Amino acid sequence: MNIDDLKIAKRLLMENKLTLCVVKEQDILFESKSHGVAAFLEIVEEMKDKLEGASVADKVAGKAVALMCVYVKVKAVYATTLSIAAEALFERHSIYFEYDNLVEGILRADRNSICPFEQLVRDVSDSSEAYRKLKSACRSKERLLR
Repeated sequence: MNIDDLKIAKRLLMENKLTLCVVKEQDILFESKSHGVAAFLEIVEEMKDKLEGASVADKVAGKAVALMCVYVKVKAVYATTLSIAAEALFERHSIYFEYDNLVEGILRADRNSICPFEQLVRDVSDSSEAYRKLKSACRSKERLLR
């Protein structure tokens, strides 16, 4: 693992007010200001094979994002806010991680209920299954918004 990649991703996340940044071999693979799991799913679909060994900086990382990190085999993650479930997954899969705030769970933006993507993967431990479920949920949400 190149710890410089994580430092670069973290710095860009903060300086550019991003929500997600992915760096590999000091090359910026992806930047986003979008909120939610959709941006992470977008990069998985666009460049899954290139993500192995990459470093990810994410504003909020819950179990859904953690499972996607496992799925694409990232090596390091920084999260401003990290859930306990994500922490456990990173530990179990030997993914290096750093965070600023550790929280019980990830909530919706209104902070009144759990994030629907977190709810969707609550009982999922297989990263491939999580990817299929999250991708399907995002597509369903897109169809509803049209």
